[in-house]
Amino acid sequence: MNTTDPDFRTPELDLLAREIIPTEHFEFSTETARDRFFHDTRMLDTKQRVHNVFRTNPRSMVDHMRDNLRLTGTEDLLDLGCGNAFVLEHLRPSIADGTITGLDNAPGVLDAARRRMLGTATPCTWIEGSADDLSMLDDDSFDRVMANYMIHYVPDLDACFREVRRVMRPGGIFQLTTDRPDSMLEMYQVHFTALTEMGAPADLHRATPKGRLSLDNGRPQLARHFDHVETATWQDQLRFTDPEPFMEFYRVGHNHCCASSEPDARLDEDFFIELRDRVRAQVVAAIGEKGHFAVTKYTGSFLCS
Repeated sequence: MNTTDPDFRTPELDLLAREIIPTEHFEFSTETARDRFFHDTRMLDTKQRVHNVFRTNPRSMVDHMRDNLRLTGTEDLLDLGCGNAFVLEHLRPSIADGTITGLDNAPGVLDAARRRMLGTATPCTWIEGSADDLSMLDDDSFDRVMANYMIHYVPDLDACFREVRRVMRPGGIFQLTTDRPDSMLEMYQVHFTALTEMGAPADLHRATPKGRLSLDNGRPQLARHFDHVETATWQDQLRFTDPEPFMEFYRVGHNHCCASSEPDARLDEDFFIELRDRVRAQVVAAIGEKGHFAVTKYTGSFLCS
């Protein structure tokens, strides 16, 4: 980890993670992600706003990404799953004399990316497509490739990594950013506690979909395709003194820790009203006891070449 970053890990949090984070994780198809999560930008907008307002690490996640990419200003950059171009907007001044290509399979967020970057002098190209099929792109086209918090939605990971290797120039960097399975464990603790109190179905006790390729298990998958795989970690802690911004983060940004990600006949609106009430009560209690409710982020990037 960069020595300038704060370290939020404690023995108590490590013990809590072992107690509450399940080994099973949610899995969602690329169609679900496209048609439900990213048919508009609400989920992305909520996460990005909350992270900016409530973070306590003075070095942002985008700062971490920028440092990893080692940009000189003239690179050709490909962003897989570019979303609403929030990251690209902040990176663009560091590649002002380069080019940007953003690819996403969700038309709604891709339109938002076009609008966000409209008028910039840095040439931008926008492609609707899947990250495991880059056949529209030439060999050795990019100096830098990014895939930030999206790889778990890609249908064929091996095909994606082969394609990245093909389109990346010699000496290039592929940055894949994801979480540890126990990232945001305090949010999962209050969520799982509420589910248990309600006697909710056992299959809802699952971890984030990023478990498909996390900081814990991703290196062997990437090492099949890249000669060098380095891990650069980053931590942050969101702190809330009012429950409502957290509740929006939980409900809209994370679909009740994925419980409302897909239709489920067992879970009606009354279920989610009760779930939110029970989660909110725990958050209010934590704020009353500690002065804030904390959500600790354990995240980072694989840097592949």
